[in-house]
Amino acid sequence: MLEMRPDCERCGADLPAEAPGAFICSFECTFCAECAEALDDMCPNCGGELTDRPTRAKKHDAAHPPSQVRRYKG
Repeated sequence: MLEMRPDCERCGADLPAEAPGAFICSFECTFCAECAEALDDMCPNCGGELTDRPTRAKKHDAAHPPSQVRRYKG
């Protein structure tokens, strides 16, 4: 199951689990659409491809909560 990280690692933008617009690599490094485009859809951490992260319906939050750990180091 995906962690559904809450923010862009590059700019800190909020990326809610239920909203589109997040991009991830196979290690779940997470970026907003603008940063993914600026990075040419390549993860700066591992060199992997950034692809659209699926969304998670809010009704699943109680049983499978998205991560609250923010990765932006600003």
